[in-house]
Amino acid sequence: MFVAGNALTAVATIIDYVLWLYMWVVIARALISWVNPDPWNPIVQFLNRATEPVLAPIRRWVGVRMGMDLAPIVVILIITFLQIAVVDSLKELAMRMN
Repeated sequence: MFVAGNALTAVATIIDYVLWLYMWVVIARALISWVNPDPWNPIVQFLNRATEPVLAPIRRWVGVRMGMDLAPIVVILIITFLQIAVVDSLKELAMRMN
């Protein structure tokens, strides 16, 4: 049973790293939006393509309040929730399987 526990720990760790990395991509996108970036820059294009599918529905749901886009903050809060609720639960389950 320890093999399944170790595999579950590995899956939880990978999910945690992916969520952590995506959170930094969202932060970079939010910081880039404060300046007037060149839309043809490959980094700006990557940030837009990587975050827009997640930010657009939240933007429609939350909207723009007081001229401020709150979607990145909501995404960061959702990522933090997923890291605490899902990843930690998977790690706890993996520990119980060992």
